[in-house]
Amino acid sequence: MSFNTFGHMLRVTSWGESHGEAIGCVVDGCPPGIEFQLAEIQAWLDKRKPGQSRFTTQRREADQVKILSGVLAREGAKDVLITTGTPISMLIENTDQRSKDYSEIKESYRPGHADFTYDVKYGIRDYRGGGRSSARETAVRVAAGGIARKIVSGLNVRGALVQIGNKKINRDNWDWDEVDKNPFFCPDKKMAAQWETYLDKIRKSGSSIGAVVEVVAEGVPPGLGAPVYAKLDQDIASHLMSINAVKGVEIGNGFEAATLSGEENADEMRAGNEGSPRFLTNNAGGILGGISTGQPVVARFAVKPTSSILNMRKSINAQGEEIDVQTKGRHDPCVGIRAVPIGEAMVACAIADHFLLHRGQTGRI
Repeated sequence: MSFNTFGHMLRVTSWGESHGEAIGCVVDGCPPGIEFQLAEIQAWLDKRKPGQSRFTTQRREADQVKILSGVLAREGAKDVLITTGTPISMLIENTDQRSKDYSEIKESYRPGHADFTYDVKYGIRDYRGGGRSSARETAVRVAAGGIARKIVSGLNVRGALVQIGNKKINRDNWDWDEVDKNPFFCPDKKMAAQWETYLDKIRKSGSSIGAVVEVVAEGVPPGLGAPVYAKLDQDIASHLMSINAVKGVEIGNGFEAATLSGEENADEMRAGNEGSPRFLTNNAGGILGGISTGQPVVARFAVKPTSSILNMRKSINAQGEEIDVQTKGRHDPCVGIRAVPIGEAMVACAIADHFLLHRGQTGRI
């Protein structure tokens, strides 16, 4: 299987399967001399790990990351690691696999899953949790994103869940401090309470629901990206679309821009500090012509409902026979919840990658 790597200058290669011994990644292209603590990387993984509430899969994984190469401990401060410029290899052990939960669907194609497409492409598939196509793989992306955040000084990437099903947050209630106070990463305290009741009903019915995640990156330097085949928003969209279950991405106003006039959509400018413009709005989501403006970069992505549900669905098996499928095991009733830290990581990786590209092409940072 090819294509396990993303990025240009900052290249991340992931490996491993859902029910294998471990998963991991290699981060290649990280500059030398960047200091961080392992606890900082672990904190991002702790946001994503399963089993933290009744609204996510009850698979119990500690997701403890180990760094095997590419760093040295700072003399006199062993908890501080310094990148050496060589490939950074990270490993996360799988400790709570239940492969027997999937034995009944060994020859079945689950609707909404990659079972059929994976099988028709490779002629073999790891049915245990989806194998390589499992969202379990995204844990190492979060680890890589932790490294990426340290490359761009002053970069702050934050994500939030802004919609579950047809229930959207009230943006007038947006409070970043609320994101870490509820199990949904929701910035609207009132909506988080409504989601709790809403998702409980869906979970108990044996079904699932989709969601929308918004990621905001502040401290992005102006000038990142290129105007034709290396647009910053192009690569952010590609990074986000590579996340399991993501079916749509928009930057800034996104699809809403189609409803606006030129006067409404264009971000007007006034003189700012040191010759830089002061933008009056940010409809473009911090990117114009594929190049960052210096405003916050804003991206949203839609996550489909979890395909693994208890309710029976019509399908076929590997022999082409018509069957009904029920997916047992431990699954997220709304996979969009744990997609928040994954989306943050992928946006951080894309921005760090373009930061290094910009430095390489222009000699400026």
